Amino acid sequence: MCGRFKLTSSAEVVADLLGVVDPSPLESREEIFPTNAVSVARLSERTGVRELSLLRWGLIPHWAREETNFFNARAETLLEKPSFRDAFRARRCLVPADGFFEWPIVEGKKRKTLIRRCDQRPFAFAGLWERWQSTADARVIESCTIITSEPNDFMRPIHRRMPVILGPDRFAEWLSPGSRPQDLLSGLLQPAEWPAMEAIKAQ
Repeated sequence: MCGRFKLTSSAEVVADLLGVVDPSPLESREEIFPTNAVSVARLSERTGVRELSLLRWGLIPHWAREETNFFNARAETLLEKPSFRDAFRARRCLVPADGFFEWPIVEGKKRKTLIRRCDQRPFAFAGLWERWQSTADARVIESCTIITSEPNDFMRPIHRRMPVILGPDRFAEWLSPGSRPQDLLSGLLQPAEWPAMEAIKAQ
């Protein structure tokens, strides 16, 4: 799973990674929790251009009767779960980060651990987004979730799940508009063989 992450890289560096022109809707924090506002890259529904938006982390399906908080979605079951199926087909996004946190057991105790690239450059999680409107008061909430997969060799000793991290060469394919062949999209959601990563004790 991915229950907390961080984003402290400069707006210019993140905008360059994601290929967006305007980096202004960038939410930077040392520790980001579910239900916080997070920055995501997605295609504008009006222009089709890649843009940054602020969304609530914790997906609410468009058909839900009340607010939910699906902050992670399993890659293996996206098409089986009504909560994610529609978004997987048509509303995909990228969630920038420069590290995420896990709590492995070290010497019999949970240790807060930061996983990041050794060069401390930002990267992007594969995500889904939704737009939900409350029937009680007509509020509109745009929300997102981070997709997780089985761990790769680096993450296996730390946790049984890991966020799906896409390389920049996969961004356009993931964000491509509308429905795409499901086997093509599912093929992107594999445990990442990243650049050199490190796991360090976090404060």
